[in-house]
Amino acid sequence: MSDRTQRFIAEAGRFLVVGGAATIVALIIFNYLAHGFSTGDHAPLGDQPILAFVIANTVGMAVSYYGSRHWAFRDRQPVHSDGGLRMFVAINLLTMLIPIACLAISRDVLGLDDPFSDNVSANVIGLVLGLIARFYLFRTFVFRRPISIVEIYDEPGVLEQVDARKTHAGPVSESTALARSRSIGGPAPPPARAPEGD
Repeated sequence: MSDRTQRFIAEAGRFLVVGGAATIVALIIFNYLAHGFSTGDHAPLGDQPILAFVIANTVGMAVSYYGSRHWAFRDRQPVHSDGGLRMFVAINLLTMLIPIACLAISRDVLGLDDPFSDNVSANVIGLVLGLIARFYLFRTFVFRRPISIVEIYDEPGVLEQVDARKTHAGPVSESTALARSRSIGGPAPPPARAPEGD
């Protein structure tokens, strides 16, 4: 298994753990706001499930950002100077439309307003689709992919030139040394100065 595949699996696993924690937080808040933990009449936002979902997932977003920034994508530097926060929030708001659409269809089209239907539409179907979209977008637009030293020198002919230089036992001319230095991206040696005459 390649290093890239192992890194992808590790990132996906950590992302799922962070997403799971954020989902649990959002799920608890959503069910309290929309259903009052099944007490019905005492739900603060019982007639506004979409607002309840947005509030709950905004809190979940904060949990997700902290976990993603400091653990799930710990090997990736943020693309932007603010630690990727603005892009992270923008992606979360965009992908939040997926479970909101699922919830709206369940409520307004299918006429289902019980806790089970709300949770299946928003927190199961919508959650899975949203997670897949966020994982791809975070890796692409928020956190830079780490670059290994092998990839830096993985240009056609460069490694062969480095190996040839290691095995070459004879003297090296100034022009050859300059060409090799340029090919591996190192600093060019200063040109030799001719001795000044009397």
